[in-house]
Amino acid sequence: MAAAVRLLLRAGSACNASSVCAPHTSTQRRHAAHFTFQPEPVPSQYGPTQKMNLFQSVTSALDNTLASDPTAVIFGEDVAFGGVFRCTVGLRDKYGKDRVFNTPLCEQGIVGFGIGLAVAGATAIAEIQFADYIFPAFDQIVNEAAKYRYRSGNLFDCGNLTIRAPWGCVGHGALYHSQSPEAFFAHCPGIKIVIPRSPVQAKGLLLSCIIDKNPCIFFEPKILYRAAVEQVPMESYQIPLSQAEVLQEGSDITLLAWGTQVHVMREVAAMAQEKLGVSCEVIDLRTIQPWDIETVCKSVVKTGRLLVSHEAPVTGGFAAEISSTVQEECFLNLEAPITRVCGYDTPFPHIFEPFYIPDKWKCFDAVKRMINY
Repeated sequence: MAAAVRLLLRAGSACNASSVCAPHTSTQRRHAAHFTFQPEPVPSQYGPTQKMNLFQSVTSALDNTLASDPTAVIFGEDVAFGGVFRCTVGLRDKYGKDRVFNTPLCEQGIVGFGIGLAVAGATAIAEIQFADYIFPAFDQIVNEAAKYRYRSGNLFDCGNLTIRAPWGCVGHGALYHSQSPEAFFAHCPGIKIVIPRSPVQAKGLLLSCIIDKNPCIFFEPKILYRAAVEQVPMESYQIPLSQAEVLQEGSDITLLAWGTQVHVMREVAAMAQEKLGVSCEVIDLRTIQPWDIETVCKSVVKTGRLLVSHEAPVTGGFAAEISSTVQEECFLNLEAPITRVCGYDTPFPHIFEPFYIPDKWKCFDAVKRMINY
């Protein structure tokens, strides 16, 4: 709720001292997304589909879980009311206040409670209102959840714990509502980290996280909650974790990303083909940890070049781990240095967000440099 209040206050700051907002003129524009979402072909292997945006696909996954698993519970700040992004709307009314309920504003408590619930045998699904607020729970995640099975010699575990959190830039989130903290958790053995690119992917990957017997962190690209719309299967289905997906075959350069940045890379691939005659292979990593080394390296062996892009700051970002591994495995196949196009080493800005984002133009420039190396 505190985050929602802050967002409302920020919106109110556009009004003048007399509390009357300036009327919009034809020249005023809201921040536009730095990519265009293109829905993928309707999946036929999972049964009937329904038009959903990304937050509705998350709701559908949670609905399927609550219906099929009587031990499943959902908890977090404001989830009983539907959550800030409406991902849990209607679930409390459908399944009761004992299975979908609010918690105090205490992320450490939310995750600690989830660990205990999972150890006791329940399917615990915790929501952190924004990924930016997950840091108070960092100790519980990396020192308790990730190590529970190991320290007990597999006598006990909290593998039934899934932590959801809205993630990434949104066009106006600034330093406290636009961060991408996946690299912090990738350093910790014992947890899985997953980031989807679309509604179909979000539902299938979230359901896989929920049934996986390891604690999982599921980051949801918040800019896609409403911008991404697809035909999503209504029934339960799973998309395997730790398997990257080759979205476009290519021969000259490998473009690797996850979440929102996948759509940027698709546009870069189209630009490179049109303007440079360069054939790009586009890969969605999907699972950050444990990541699919084999698929990525196989692609780099073929293309000889790798461009990795993410919104998080470049120093210590997960692109660095990918670059190091690929250099070790594919050194003799590389035709150019591995390139990272990422966020800057600054807090995420507000009015300067368009300059901070690793957009298609920055990535396209990197492709030109790599091809001409």
